[in-house]
Order: sequence, then C-alpha cells, then structure tokens
Amino acid sequence: MPSWKLVSGLCIGFFGSLVAVAGIGYAMVGVPNEENAAALSQNNVYYWADGSQMVAAGSGQNRQNVTIDRIPKAMQWAVISAENKTFYQDSGVDPMGIARAVANMARGGDTQGGSTITQQFVKNTYLTQEQSISRKFKEMFISIKVGTKLTKSEILQGYLNTSYYGRGAYGIQAAAQTYYGKEAYQLTPSECAFLAALLKGPTYYDPAGNDGIDSTATADANRKRSEERWGWILEQMHNDKRITDKQYQDAIKKYPMPDNRKASKGMTGQIGYLADTAKKYVLNHSNISEKQFDQGGYQIRTTFKKANVEALAKAVKKVEKEKLDPKNRELDKHVQFGAASVKPKDGAIVALYGGAGYENGHFNNNADTSGVPVGSTWKPFVLAAAMEHGTYRSDGPLSPLSKYNGNDHLKVKNNDGTYVLKKDNTPFFQENESDRPWGYISLYKAMEQSVNTPFVQLGMDVGMRNVRDVAEKAGILDGSFATLNPSFALGTSTPSAIRMADAYATFAAAGKQAAPYSVTSVKFNGQEVEGFDKPRVTQAMPENVANNVTKVLENVIQNGTGKNALALGRTAAGKTGTTDENKSAWFVGYTQQLSTSVAMFREDPKSAKLLSMNGTAGEKSIHGGDVPTLVWTEYMKAALKGKPDLGFPEAEKIGEIQDAVGAPSPTPTPSVEPSETVTESPSPSPTESSTPSPSPSDTCGFFGCEEDGGAQNGGTGNGGTDGGASTEPTPTDTNLDGGNTRGNGNGGIFGGPEG
Repeated sequence: MPSWKLVSGLCIGFFGSLVAVAGIGYAMVGVPNEENAAALSQNNVYYWADGSQMVAAGSGQNRQNVTIDRIPKAMQWAVISAENKTFYQDSGVDPMGIARAVANMARGGDTQGGSTITQQFVKNTYLTQEQSISRKFKEMFISIKVGTKLTKSEILQGYLNTSYYGRGAYGIQAAAQTYYGKEAYQLTPSECAFLAALLKGPTYYDPAGNDGIDSTATADANRKRSEERWGWILEQMHNDKRITDKQYQDAIKKYPMPDNRKASKGMTGQIGYLADTAKKYVLNHSNISEKQFDQGGYQIRTTFKKANVEALAKAVKKVEKEKLDPKNRELDKHVQFGAASVKPKDGAIVALYGGAGYENGHFNNNADTSGVPVGSTWKPFVLAAAMEHGTYRSDGPLSPLSKYNGNDHLKVKNNDGTYVLKKDNTPFFQENESDRPWGYISLYKAMEQSVNTPFVQLGMDVGMRNVRDVAEKAGILDGSFATLNPSFALGTSTPSAIRMADAYATFAAAGKQAAPYSVTSVKFNGQEVEGFDKPRVTQAMPENVANNVTKVLENVIQNGTGKNALALGRTAAGKTGTTDENKSAWFVGYTQQLSTSVAMFREDPKSAKLLSMNGTAGEKSIHGGDVPTLVWTEYMKAALKGKPDLGFPEAEKIGEIQDAVGAPSPTPTPSVEPSETVTESPSPSPTESSTPSPSPSDTCGFFGCEEDGGAQNGGTGNGGTDGGASTEPTPTDTNLDGGNTRGNGNGGIFGGPEG
C-alpha cells in the first residue's frame, strides 16, 4: 500500500499541474474585439469559366459596428431573454454545457452544448465552427478572460455586432438595414424580437425562404418557424419584465414581416442568379456552412460562359420586346421566363436566365424554380421507357411505329383491361386539345403532333413507375415528380429548367448522363477546397434508346410542333410542351454541343400561383412551339455560331411494332422499304366522330411506314396539340388532374425537393 504522503503528493502534483495548464492557457489567449472581426471580413469572388472575374460580393460590403447606446434596449433584452437569462449574473462560461459537449464528443457525437452570450461572442470573433474538444476548451479559457476584462455591456455589444443574421448581414446595424431598411436604433420591440429569432439560424427563420440550401427551408415553413419563435421571444421578454404590458400587447398584434431581399452591389442582371446558383452548389457539395461562406474569403470558379449568358438574356429580351406589351395589355403582365443551357456528356451549366434581375425585385431564380409543370416535354421519357422496358403487351422493347388510339376523349385502361376510374368511380377520360379523330396513329406521329391520348395509354402500358425511373436516371430529381396517375405521362411533374436541360442532354449524349454542375473549384484564402471534381458520367439508358428518342424529336422540329426551331439552320432535336389551362409553355431542345430548356409562365406576384396565359401576347393561347421556341432558337444561333453541325449518332431500328394497340381488329402494317425522308399524304378532314379514321394512306420514314396525319411540315392540315402550322387556331396540351399551382420545394438543382 502506498503511504499517505505519496498519495497526497500525487494528488497535489496532479491538481497543481491542472492549475498550471489552466494558468498557461489563460495567459496565452487574448480578448476578442468586434473591430478585429469587421476588419477581417472579406468578399467572396466569383469567376467566369475562363477565369475572368464575374463579381465580388459578401460580408466585406455589408458589415459595420455600432456602440451599445445605438442598439435598442428591446434588442438587448430580446437576445438575453431568448438565449441567456442569467447573462448579467453569470461568469460568462457554462460549465455544464461544456461538460455535456465533452461527453458528447467522447461518445462520438458533436460538441454542441448550451453556450452563454459570452461564449457565442468568442465563437463569432475568434474561433472556427469546427467541433472538437480542443476548440471547446479554448473557448472556455477565452470566455473566462473576456468575463474578467470586458464589461457586460461591451460583451453584449460585441455579440450583437458580430452575429450573423442571414442575407449576408453581419451585425445588428447591417441586419436592421437589410431586413427593415432602417438604422438599428430605430427598430421597434417587435422587429427586435424578429431579428433575435434569426440568431437561431437564418436559413430556417428567414420568411423569404432558403429552400435552395435546404428543401425544408421553404418560405411557408420558415414563416411559421419565425412567427412562432418571434411570439415566444416577446412572451419571454414580457415574463422577464423587460417590456411592459402595453409594449407586449402592441408588439404581439402583428408579425413584423421584413422587406423583400434587395440586390447587393454587383448583383444586377443575371449576375445575382449566377452567384446564387454557384453558392448553393458550394454549400451542397462541401462542409462549408452558409455562415462561414458569408464571412467571405472564398474564390469560386464557375462553369458559366459570359458570352452564352449574355446571348441567352438577349434572346429573352428580344422576344419579349417583339411579343409582349405589359404597359398596354393586361394579360402580358407578370409573364416570366426561365432558361438553362447545359453541356452534354459533361453537365456543365454554361448559361441560365433567372428572371428580370435582383434590381427589379425578382429574387426567385426561374432557371432553378419549382412548381412549373413541364407539359408535353415529358413525353420523350414515356417513349424512352417503352423502348427500354416494353409494355405488358409486348415481348420486349416497343417500336416508335407502334400505333395507339389518338382520338379525343379516350377512356384509359389499366393493364388488366379494366378502365381507370376517378375518385367518384366514373371512368377517367383523357382529352386532346382538339376533337380531331386521329384514329390509330404511330407514337412517332403522336410525338410529332403532340397528341395526348396515345402517351397516356402508353404510360399505363409501360407502367408509370418505369417512366419515373427512366426520367430519374436521365437527371430529374426525385422531389419534382408528380403523383403517378395517368396524367403523369403528360408532364404534371415540375423539374427546374436546369434539370430539364440536363435530362435532354442525356438523349443528346446517346444515353450518357452527368449531373448538372456550376462550380469547378473553390479556394479559401488561396487554398483549394476539396469536393469540386466533375460529376461522374454514367450510362443512364441504352445508347440506341437515346438515339431513337433523338430521331423522333428531330422529326418534331422538321415536321411537327417545334418547326419554329428550323430557323436554327442545323441538325437539332426537341419537344414542345404546354400545360392545362395554358399556365406554362416549354421548349427543350438540343444539339450534340448544347442542351437548352426555355420555360414561360405567368405568376400572381402575391400568391405565387400560376395564371393562365390565354390571351397573352394577343394570342388565343401560348404554346411551347411559339414564344419559348423563338427564345431557344435565338439563343442557340448565337451560342453555336461558328461551330460545326455535328448531327446525331445513327439510330438503329428498335423493338417490335404493335399495330393498333387495343383495337378490336388490328390492321397489319404494310411492309415497305424505309427511307430517311418522311413524306405524307393529305390529311383526312376532321369530323365529329370519335371512331378511328378511315384507312389512311401509308407514309414511310426511318422507322418504316405509318399512316397519314397532317400535311408535311404542318401544311394546311389540321394541327395537333401544341399546334404546328395549321388552318385551325393552335391548340394546347391538356393535363388532367395536374398540379399547376407552384410548389414550395426547392431545392432546385443541388439537392432537396423542388416542388
């Protein structure tokens, strides 16, 4: 047994060592100062793809300190009541919180624990956001020293001047100006409680929403969280007797909704949307927090090409000027465009159009928006699924020359032959825009004229789950898919313009898919940040399936609803799309070099709900083959100027031809030697009948022979859905049971749901 002297000596030595270590630690740390933090704040610098500077923006432009006498008492008490009620009595250190953090770390968890205002001030000014035991002990030593060297007023002033309130605002003065357009000393108690709520986490408590960073941070969800915490903070202030009964009653009457986001210096035109897209990509592909990012010091190299961005904006403005007159035509008001251009086989976003610009009060990035249904631009995914997986009726892949009933008001069947029923147990009828009796037409012709009924039944035969899987592999995000009902085949889903351009790039690249990306490298103070390599390229669908889709979509431009794109003057493929009640119109098209999508829609600025475009631009209705295709063509002319026409890979014949699917007595398709040119006979005149058309003349093309259905190049025949050139008014696609109200998902391109 050791003697008592030995034990005593060891204990004294141990505790003496702890005291010495603590003394050394205490002596080695300095006292933070908010002036130092402000001096160290920097901008983030964004660069174009060629390395030239795009814009410098960040906390270096939006940070200034104020003295405690310029900070309202209500703001001081709001943070004390919400975060550290014993602020004026405690030592500045929460030993139990530190003990919990160390215990959590020892168990493999994070080190977060309860922190005093003093400790938070220390973190804001001295420490990184890393979670480690050493950082927690360093925080403790600095906090102890701060508690002995600074007054409580100085600590509180420092905390309020160095805290992050979101929207790039550091410090209470910047926050007051950013959210309410006033000086800090002018803030009301209600506004103070709102700003104090932001300190819980501005990503989730800013009612403007941040769903591009986190899909759960929608405007509605954030407003709810913010309002609840705002009310709770006012209640705590009242309970702590920091505001009077009257002040509490006045403050709690109305939630102090902040101003909309404002454009910061340099964030004008498309630059704001480009920087926002790049920032979201960085946050979703690294461990960098929004708070850290907005502290500045990052250099971000993007994929955006200045010439392409300018060409896309110019194309939108040119077509807007030619077609829209919002000053004199009410229905031209609130029309918006979103567009994106992606490089096939790579995924690089070379250009986007996000809207009218931050300086005009438009902060939603329309290139990465959610809630705008894509309409008939979805049909190629249905066709691709049929060619890859076949149908329950086929022994294998299905040929694009397979014939389906194209008549209007068609009852849709399940795989067991029963009719699809609505909720009231009545049959589900799918409509076309016109009542033209197409009869049994090939999917090739149905895509050309964008006839709805064949693709709804085809989707049921293939299985909407297969359609969904094909679209997802092509690049569509899971969160943007609509309900898998019959109308799913007609584009009730709401992917962003970026994702649609990327998915069509998969067709352009013979089935090779690369996720869209906007950042090639990130440096922090000159040091490379890992995680920004190019996305991996995968084979998303069989090469011949993609090439056959391309062949069908070439015909859409050559002879169908997309023929306004012929003005491009080079080989291209694409698809038009228009949705129920004419609430959105799309064109998505591609060459081997670029895949570009253009969306057009009207939106109620108050409710953010989509409005009908019937009557817009002085037209009965707007279609994907009209204004969106004109924008696409104008941009692609400029973007591809001087580049060779690469054409497309040759497509090999695919699948079996099913003739007149579901017809009582199918008529065999004549065997005719195919040629590369599709020629057609005159169209039959439309009648009121909904029965199949009389025996048509045969036409032959790449896939074999098919029946007549409209004069070549639109001619004088009656147009199908999405129009084309016809003697009748250009109709639209119709989506039944679709959701045309914009959703709150975002996320957009970089993760998280979009709608």
